Amino acid sequence: MGFFDSEIVQQEARQLFEDYHSLMQLGGDYGKFDREGKILYIGRMEEMMERYRIFMKRFELSDDFMARMTVEQLQTQLGQFGMTSQQMFDNMNRTLERMKQEVEANPYS
Repeated sequence: MGFFDSEIVQQEARQLFEDYHSLMQLGGDYGKFDREGKILYIGRMEEMMERYRIFMKRFELSDDFMARMTVEQLQTQLGQFGMTSQQMFDNMNRTLERMKQEVEANPYS
């Protein structure tokens, strides 16, 4: 069975996409959140990034041709922006750390 033939993989991919999409929509109102809302949002983004990192690692470790092609496509797309997948994760983590620092520095925002 191929990597993408697995119902578990399909379900997880679907859930990741839906959760990511929902968080991005919600993030449009981030500036209107109170302190606790911002902390909750940042935590959910951290969880999402960790889930995505694990999901991508499964692709990288798979022997499945389509999984390997997916990794290659991602690397090619990121390469067009001059970055690797590790740099993408690092950048996102730095952004989330800055967001946390901002919340901590402004307890009444």
